[in-house]
Amino acid sequence: MKKFTFKGVLDGFRSSVQAAPRGTEQEIQETLRPDHFQIKKTFRHGFPFSPTALAWDPVQKLLAVGDKGGNLRLLGGPGVDAHVRHEAGEAVLHVKFLINEGALVTATADDQLHLWTFRQKIAQRVQSLKFQRERITCLHLPLQSKWIHVGTERGNVHVVNIETFALSGYVINWNKAIEVTRPNHPGAVVDVSENPLDASKLVIAYESGLVVVWDLRARAAEWRGSLGTSGPGEAVRAAAWQHDAKLMTAHADGALATWSMRSPRPTSLSYPHAKANKDGKPEPCKPILRLEWKTSRTGESLVIFSGGLPTDKAGRTHSITVLNGKSTTVLEMEHSVVDFVTLCESPHAADYQEPYAIVVLLQNDLVVIDLLTPGYPCFENPYPMDIHESPVTCCCYFADCPSDLIPAFYSVGRQGNKKAAGFSEKLWPINGGEWAPASCSYSEIILTGHADGSVKFWDASAGTLQILYKLKCSKVFERRGGYEEESPLAVQQAALCAESRRLCVALPHGHVVLFKFRKAEVHAETHVVEVPVITDAVEEETSPEVESGRSTSLGRGAESVEGEGRRSGSWAGSALRVRGCAGTGGARRAPGFQAALVALQHGPPHPVTALTLNSSYGLMAWGGERGVVVLDVWRRCVVAALPAHALYLPHPEAPLARHERRSPELDQLEESPASPEPAEEALPDPKLDTRRKSTPWKNFNLKRQISKVDLKLKAAFGPQENEETIEKGNSQFYCETAATAEVAPESTTDSPEADDAGERRPDDDKSQLSSPLRVCSDVFERMHRELQEKRATDVYDRMHKELQERWQDKERGEITPDISPSRIGDDEKATRPDNLPLFDEDGKPLRPPRSKAKRKEDSTKDQRDQRLLSVPNIKYNKQESVKDLRKKQATQQSQSFAGNLMRRFSRVDKLDSSFSRSRSSSMSSLENISQEGIQCLAFADSYTKRSDPTTLLPTLWIGTTLGSVLTMMISLPEADLRHTQPVVISTSGGPIFRLKGSILAMSFLDCNGALIPYSYESWKDDSKDGRERRERTPTKQSSSGSSHMSPPPSGAEAAADRQFVVIASEKQARVVALPSQNCVYRQQIVDTDFVVKSEIVSLKDSVCLVNYLSTGHLAAYSLPSLRPLVHTDFLPLSELSFQTQSKQRGIVDPMLSIWGQQLIVNEDTDQIAKTFCFSNRGHGLYLASPTEIQKFTIDAEFCQQLNEMIGELFLPRDMPEPPKESFFRGLFGGGSRPLDREELFGESSGKPSRSVAKHIPGVEGAGQRVAAATSEVARAHQMVVERGDKLSQLEDRAERMHSQASEFSSSAHQLMLKYKDKKWYQL
Repeated sequence: MKKFTFKGVLDGFRSSVQAAPRGTEQEIQETLRPDHFQIKKTFRHGFPFSPTALAWDPVQKLLAVGDKGGNLRLLGGPGVDAHVRHEAGEAVLHVKFLINEGALVTATADDQLHLWTFRQKIAQRVQSLKFQRERITCLHLPLQSKWIHVGTERGNVHVVNIETFALSGYVINWNKAIEVTRPNHPGAVVDVSENPLDASKLVIAYESGLVVVWDLRARAAEWRGSLGTSGPGEAVRAAAWQHDAKLMTAHADGALATWSMRSPRPTSLSYPHAKANKDGKPEPCKPILRLEWKTSRTGESLVIFSGGLPTDKAGRTHSITVLNGKSTTVLEMEHSVVDFVTLCESPHAADYQEPYAIVVLLQNDLVVIDLLTPGYPCFENPYPMDIHESPVTCCCYFADCPSDLIPAFYSVGRQGNKKAAGFSEKLWPINGGEWAPASCSYSEIILTGHADGSVKFWDASAGTLQILYKLKCSKVFERRGGYEEESPLAVQQAALCAESRRLCVALPHGHVVLFKFRKAEVHAETHVVEVPVITDAVEEETSPEVESGRSTSLGRGAESVEGEGRRSGSWAGSALRVRGCAGTGGARRAPGFQAALVALQHGPPHPVTALTLNSSYGLMAWGGERGVVVLDVWRRCVVAALPAHALYLPHPEAPLARHERRSPELDQLEESPASPEPAEEALPDPKLDTRRKSTPWKNFNLKRQISKVDLKLKAAFGPQENEETIEKGNSQFYCETAATAEVAPESTTDSPEADDAGERRPDDDKSQLSSPLRVCSDVFERMHRELQEKRATDVYDRMHKELQERWQDKERGEITPDISPSRIGDDEKATRPDNLPLFDEDGKPLRPPRSKAKRKEDSTKDQRDQRLLSVPNIKYNKQESVKDLRKKQATQQSQSFAGNLMRRFSRVDKLDSSFSRSRSSSMSSLENISQEGIQCLAFADSYTKRSDPTTLLPTLWIGTTLGSVLTMMISLPEADLRHTQPVVISTSGGPIFRLKGSILAMSFLDCNGALIPYSYESWKDDSKDGRERRERTPTKQSSSGSSHMSPPPSGAEAAADRQFVVIASEKQARVVALPSQNCVYRQQIVDTDFVVKSEIVSLKDSVCLVNYLSTGHLAAYSLPSLRPLVHTDFLPLSELSFQTQSKQRGIVDPMLSIWGQQLIVNEDTDQIAKTFCFSNRGHGLYLASPTEIQKFTIDAEFCQQLNEMIGELFLPRDMPEPPKESFFRGLFGGGSRPLDREELFGESSGKPSRSVAKHIPGVEGAGQRVAAATSEVARAHQMVVERGDKLSQLEDRAERMHSQASEFSSSAHQLMLKYKDKKWYQL
């Protein structure tokens, strides 16, 4: 036997690579370069999450919406939708447009003023002003003014110059505005606005109820008023002017007060919604929060406000009220009112405004009300504001999909979505900006799955988002009574075959529904397939009882679990019934996606984590934490339902010992011969019926749970023992073994005494257990009991301290009175699982240390002792061997087990390579730390056997949460026998490859490095005659390099690698050549962090691997060489934390704060990965908030074309003429009076205090872009000033001409009188 050496492996690897005609970096020309990549966020769609502010530009007809996350959306006509974000991410409290100037001012929660310009397509921040001592409460920007008034919480009003963003020396202090006799502070400024007829008069409304009219020229208060009730209802919430200088205020008790400026008391006080009670007093009402007073030329006066309803009407809390003369109209809203603005024809406050609509910003919607149509109907919203109609649970993104897909979806969607009655017939009034639809050569479709079971199809082409079609899974099922669950139909996974128009949807319980697309309505039955329970028979490791592999899936233990769940009524399977199933006569199916097959999961929930469909094979597969299911769509039957450990067996039907079917543990691989007497081992254990029941936390036995994961924890947290097995290279390669490999003899270290010790249960005597974790079991148990009883708050600190003290005593050899840890011999110490050797010096597989099992006093003991215990339980075949592609890392020895334990559990980052992350949504026990589940599935025509390099077979590739890559060979019948002959599958007998972390993505390349497109069955309408055909999809890659069944090559070509499989995990990426199974390229993506999402996508007629990392970076690698192309910061993972359960409802069980911290983080990133998508052409998207979708690109060429696809926000438009003064108003001193604000607020006002605010200049690089906009604003203002000067000069000239004309008239009159009575001869 040839001795195993690392050098020999490398030499063999080099020779194998040189022998292959394809697969080397020199022969495959990769065209992608780093300069082809540029990461940029492109379009944002949806409703702003948690909106806080609203503004309207009546000339540009643009709407601005700010939210609590610091985002600002600018909305106009179709295609005009811009998004910017404040760098600090603080909530936007106030927004004011510089009307018709292409700029706006925002105030954020950190008391900063920001000036934004949107004269270009992408809005830019110009400059900011930070208030250091006072909090901003309101803003007022007069029309065509460069001075903005800022009200603060201290009651002061400051003036800021828009052009320079500098404070003016003019300040209205609260102590000068109030009466001298007022004993207290007036409160914060809630509203500031100027008199429409006299710009020098400014009304200031204080929170306490004081209303002041301030004379800017005189620098003094001209008038003060208050209700005088001295109650909490006196507080002012809003103020509004009428065009003829009448003032109205809204109060906290639901009152509206009108003021005449001649009396300190209001001229009228009304409660619009209050009715008199028995005592004759008005009933209490809620505060009026927002108020506007508008008039029209017809004489109508509209008073519009929000709130003010009686407090006893809880069901009518959200409303907008319109007072038109004596009529009162209450418009009830579905959500709370954040803000509203009235749309008017004229922007001038002194003119008749002519209101025509109301824009109401609700907490979850945007409503526009038509004021010109009787009944005040709403406009139909053209924006995609209903993405969050039901919470989004998953997303799918298809760029470059078939061109006929969007018209097909739109046609059926239009039939089902008829225009609802009650909408206004007028056009949408928010139509600012301009957008020319760019001609896009490809189509884009987005699928969103929702919590109510609906799936929405969106057209995302050319930067827009329009709803195409909505599918409701709730129509497939009938609900039964007596069942309560939050979201029983929430879409967990979705898979679409765009070419065959088939859709798979996975529901929370594990049900899977297959839909087929039809254009016509049909009446048919829905076929139902019952999926058996997949039960992990190794849940209890303390029993040596055995049972067959087939009974693992369909055994009586599963039936008992299912029966218990049905009796308790706690599972969705007992509450859902398929509508129109067999025997019911069928059901009507509307055009579109129609349910063709429903797979019902029996027993306890089996959440689906991976779902795939292949229309050419006629197969559908999905997997979860308990195993994988393969279903034949054509014959409507389950082909396979296997747990993860059964995939490691060459024949899943063969009976095997119970302890031989465990999930693989890291990289321990060993030969495990079959049992000589399978008939005796096939007997099920009757005790399993009670053991398999899930244990709730109220019956949680900590010692029992610790016994299950003891070895894993000790191996992970304990010191490193075997230093010789640590490799210094990146990967471990395959070494060819001799054909006569023998089984290693069984170790003789296992003694009867050891078996007797293993027979004792941990519940009976924990002092006899040999694990170091047993020493602290009573500490954990007492801590768990105290946490449940909530007796103390310092449990964690006391536990940490006690653990350290005990283990310090143990290291010194001391024995505590109640703890007696057993001696641990060198031969019994567990080695770290990921450092166990795979082969011995002769190339044979090594056997890992054998764990102790419960002793069985029967004749089968000797037979069981002759079997080798292998943790992964993989058949070691002479023809094929396992590739361990993980990088070995040395770990430092820990000085203290307790300190290491607490340090491990106190970490907030992900588990390192010692443990693979649990992707399970269930955290009911500690077994999830090492439980293996299915994470990735892919159908492909591939080479799975090195011994047969000429046969290309249909295969299902399976990636697990522990990093294993397994295969299932599929034998399909002939086409004419497909509906009658069964599909036969067989497992490969062990993992072909293994990586660190969960497998996230798998894809296949041909020998030229091009992406191999998947096979599919073209869609055909069932109502028309057509012939099924099998083709390749054009959406993946046009140049495919292999066919389904290639002709058998001969000679040197037979030994050549004909495929590459790309495998990406949470830590690594590998490219493996097939059929030789040589790892030709490898890349360590991350070390201490992890990959959240990974995908193989096409870009520029090439292929690359794109990853989103937990550090917030995007990393791209070329294929097949895995050469780094880009690695840049993109999006912090914390910005997506709104999807985490800890954010939504916090930690419920106190034990999870200790044991489950890592698991909670894992579960959170699983949900994030469901809504983070990569697609072809370098496009991607993610759920930016619960209500918004953000698209991005990594293609530099698309970034250059992006500016052409974005709509224009600002268009040059003429400002409407101000109202003309009537002759009588001018004669008697009425009308608007101009105000020279530059003289009042300029340098002559004095220098401002430096401690009040600090100026923050604009971002670097944007100065040149915004300088032009600022200069244009200044130039426009200068032109207005020059125009005023010219008008003044013209007025002076007119006055001079008038005086000269008067003098001439008087002279002529005098001359006339002089010669009036004289005769002609007297002249």
